[in-house]
Amino acid sequence: MPRPPAAAARVLPAAVLCAAALLTASACSSGGAPDAASATEAQASRPAAPASPTGAAMLTAAQAQAALLTETDLGAPWEPTEGAATWRDGVLKGHTDTAGCARLMDSLYADEPLGTPTGTRAVAAYDDPDDQAQLRYQVLSLRAADVDRSLSWLRTLPRSCARFTTETTAAGTQDVQVSELALPEVGDARQGLRVTFTGESDDGDATALTLDVVAVRVGDDAIVLTDGALGALPPDTTTRAVKLGVQRLTEARQKARAQA
Repeated sequence: MPRPPAAAARVLPAAVLCAAALLTASACSSGGAPDAASATEAQASRPAAPASPTGAAMLTAAQAQAALLTETDLGAPWEPTEGAATWRDGVLKGHTDTAGCARLMDSLYADEPLGTPTGTRAVAAYDDPDDQAQLRYQVLSLRAADVDRSLSWLRTLPRSCARFTTETTAAGTQDVQVSELALPEVGDARQGLRVTFTGESDDGDATALTLDVVAVRVGDDAIVLTDGALGALPPDTTTRAVKLGVQRLTEARQKARAQA
C-alpha cells in the first residue's frame, strides 16, 4: 500500500519521561503505555539483588543498558525515536469482549508481554520514518520460572485469540489476527507472535497495522522486542534484532558473572 507521509508516524514527545538509569516503577507510573520519546531509558522497579534466584549474578542497570541495541545495529533508516507512534494510542488502546484476548491487548499497549517488570530493566526505542515503523527493545532481569509462564501463555494466543475484534480509541473497530512468528533458535526459551490489525478510516480507506512481538529468555534475563508498522514491516528487522540482541545479552551475562 502507498506509504503515508513519514511525519504521521509520530506524535509530539510527552512532557516528561522516565529516562534515568535507576528509577522506581512508581515514579514512572502514568496509567498508560510507556512513553517512547527518548531513545533509551533504563529503570529498576526495586533495588537489584546481587544475585538472581538461581544464584547467577544479576545484571546491573549499566550492564542491561549496555546490552541494548542501537540504531547502528539496526542500520539505516532507523534512528532514535522522536515520540510514540500515532498507532500506539490510535490502534493498540482499545477494548475487546473476546474472552482471554483483553489481556493480550493490555500487554501490547503497555509493551509488557512478560508482565510488569520487577527487576532491572533497560529500554531503547527507534523509528524507521521510511516505513512508518517503530521498534522498542527491552532487556529485563526476571525469574526464569516467571518468564516461562508468560511464554507459555503467549504460545496459546495463536489458537485462543486467532481472530477477534477490538473497539479502539481512535481507529474504530479493528479486526485482529494473531499468528505464530518463526524465530531463530536462540536463547533458552522463546516465543514470537505476529499481530495484525485491519479496519477502515473515517473517510473509508482501509487501514492496517502489523506488529511483531518477541520474547526470549536467556537464563534469568530476557529480551522483549516489539516492531510495528502501518502496512508491511521492514524486512528481516525482527530476526536480525533478535539474533544480535541475544548475543549481546549473553555477553552482558558473562561480564556480570566475571565481576561477581
